[in-house]
Amino acid sequence: MIMESRKLAAILSSLISQLLLLLLHIVPRNSQIPNSSHSLLPLLLFSHQLTTTLSLSLSRKRKRKRDSQDANPLSLTLTRTPDSFRNSFMMTSSTFQWLSGLLEPLLDCRDPAELFPLNLSPALRLAIGLSRLSAGLNYPDISSRFAVSVPVAKFCVKQLCRVLCTNFRFWVSFPNPSDLRSVSQSFQSLSGLPNCCGVVFCTRFHVINPHTNSTSRVAAQIVVDSSFRILTIVAGFLGDKSDFQILQSSTLFNDIEQGTLLNAPFTQYLIADSQYPLLPWLIVPFAHPPPESVQADFNAAHATMRLPALRTAASLRNWGVLSRPVTEELKMAVAYIGACSILHNSLLMREDFSALASGFEDSDSGPFDSLEGEAVSSKALAFRDTLAKKIHDSRNS
Repeated sequence: MIMESRKLAAILSSLISQLLLLLLHIVPRNSQIPNSSHSLLPLLLFSHQLTTTLSLSLSRKRKRKRDSQDANPLSLTLTRTPDSFRNSFMMTSSTFQWLSGLLEPLLDCRDPAELFPLNLSPALRLAIGLSRLSAGLNYPDISSRFAVSVPVAKFCVKQLCRVLCTNFRFWVSFPNPSDLRSVSQSFQSLSGLPNCCGVVFCTRFHVINPHTNSTSRVAAQIVVDSSFRILTIVAGFLGDKSDFQILQSSTLFNDIEQGTLLNAPFTQYLIADSQYPLLPWLIVPFAHPPPESVQADFNAAHATMRLPALRTAASLRNWGVLSRPVTEELKMAVAYIGACSILHNSLLMREDFSALASGFEDSDSGPFDSLEGEAVSSKALAFRDTLAKKIHDSRNS
């Protein structure tokens, strides 16, 4: 009876999440109804907290028994000091407790038949999963640290990634028109350039095939705002593709080209480095501008706006599992990228900056072959010139 109640709580949590995600997609993007991803976020969080409370009330007796069984492994591996949770899980102890309560109904009811019953609390399952994501521990080390078998350690890691990427993907969502105004205002405060809605870039991670020992790269396309929040991420592209080839094959490109994400006629735009071509909605720096020119001033402002992207990329590599080549199947590497991105945003939402890098990822940008060629539309060139003049005038006023 208790186990069935936990399953019911988890199903309820998942259904509420999916229903609210559906609402995000069916409401027109130009609607003035205040039901953006940000305004729905408290309701989404409340739905999970509600099911967590239901789960706890229905299974208090079982939880006390289970906690007594697994309290020793967790207490032996962690001492509750200000730095212990940051060092082990890249988050504060209060964030860990909040996340544990939020995920409890979903982490506590999906044990596979061959491993059942695990008798592990949600907090311990979360700790095992985060030990892989945050510290990058291998499975034998996790097994030893938490006194569980290697298959159980692998299950807890995969379970955490699946729950985050399935039930909490709304923590990474492109803003609707009303929220985009706030995003662009923040960029304007940073650089002086109006109407910028994000920075798009690609970053690549090495993957080692555990069966053939061959190394490959997987690319992730990311859009961030000025506060390092990830607005969209798509991972799984072949790493040898160019950044622009990846953009062209993404839904982001198609949605913007069709006018469903940014307003027409592209007064809103994204920025990118010189690995991309100049487009009416994608603004890149000038190639080789003369010193102290209008173009040089623009490039300086453009570089400032790109700093959040470089810091976000460095922050993703702060997660231990992404800081070195991933020796697992490609699909698991993609799951790690997605899970770490969701955790990155959730920590920012709580103003927990434990995982935020202090430095920046090196930029390997170089001039795009056709940047100033005939393929660049006159509309895009004129729009960039207008933006450059705005910067020049504002700095000389």
